[in-house]
Amino acid sequence: MRFTKILCAAAVFAVAFATASYAQKLINLGPNRSLPKAPVVQYLFPEQVHMKAGHTTPVALHFRVADGLHINSHKPHEYYLIPTTFSLPKNSKVRIESIHFPEGSDFTLPLDPKTRLSVYSGEFIVNARLISPAGDHLLQGKLHFQACNDSQCMPPETITVPIDIVAR
Repeated sequence: MRFTKILCAAAVFAVAFATASYAQKLINLGPNRSLPKAPVVQYLFPEQVHMKAGHTTPVALHFRVADGLHINSHKPHEYYLIPTTFSLPKNSKVRIESIHFPEGSDFTLPLDPKTRLSVYSGEFIVNARLISPAGDHLLQGKLHFQACNDSQCMPPETITVPIDIVAR
C-alpha cells in the first residue's frame, strides 16, 4: 500500500514537472527568465457606458496586444487556429445585439513564408451593439484569444472585460 502511494506521488510530480516544462517551452522562456509582467492583451476602455434603456447602443471596446506579440483574428485563415471572441455572461440582463471585429492583418511567419495568418497586433477595437434594461449593470465580459510571437504560441487565454452600464 505504501509503495502505491509513493508511485502515485511520483506520478503527480512527473506530470506537474512535465506541464511546467511544456508551458515554459510554449512561451519561449529560458530557465532563468520569468513570465512577462504586463498582460498579453490589455482592455483599455470604456469603463462606463451610458445608454438609453431598451435601445441598442454602439459600444467601442478598445484593446492592446503587448509588443512583440499578435493574437489570431476572429476569423483565422486555418480552421485549427483559435479565433478571438467576445462574450457576456449568459445570465446578464445586457445583451449583445451584434458585434463587429476588425479585419485581421496578414502576418507571415519567418520560418514558413508561405503561410499567412490573420492576426491583431498593437491596438484594435471591437464594435458591439448592446441593449440593456433600465438600471446599473456591472458586466464581466470575456475576451478569449491565443497569443503568439514570431516562433511560438502561448496557451489560449481569457481576460475579463469590466463594463459598467448605466441605462436610463
